[in-house]
Amino acid sequence: MRARERTDEEAERPLGWRYSGPYATYDAEGPLRPELGFFAVEDEDGDLVGFGCVGAEARVPGVEEEAGTIDVGYGMRPDLVGHGLGREFVGAVLTHVVEHDPTARLRMSILEWNGRSRRAAEAHGFRVVDRAGAFDVLVREAPRSPGGGEYRQT
Repeated sequence: MRARERTDEEAERPLGWRYSGPYATYDAEGPLRPELGFFAVEDEDGDLVGFGCVGAEARVPGVEEEAGTIDVGYGMRPDLVGHGLGREFVGAVLTHVVEHDPTARLRMSILEWNGRSRRAAEAHGFRVVDRAGAFDVLVREAPRSPGGGEYRQT
């Protein structure tokens, strides 16, 4: 899997994705446009498997913007959830974010009951550091090197 910029059609496609049970909270409510920090994740055949996002769209109430920290979110296509692809999918999202800013501290907010998503994040070095409402806040510290800055989309 790899991440790349989204097409206009792909910004609309997740609006038709419906998750079952408690995961329905992840149903998209508006177009996932690149200018809002969204990008696509595709498989080896170029098929859309999900999306990632950075910035305000990845934050939840109670989590404030923090200098030097990039908030990261993601959503996998519902028919692929639960098939053992989470670790690879999250890895593709994180690789894309780190390519744009290798020195940033990364942060995610994951619903406390979503063990699958938390395990995928923890497999990539995230750890729970706080709580915001029903969300666990996880962080992966930046590598120790000078620099940093804002997420830069290309």
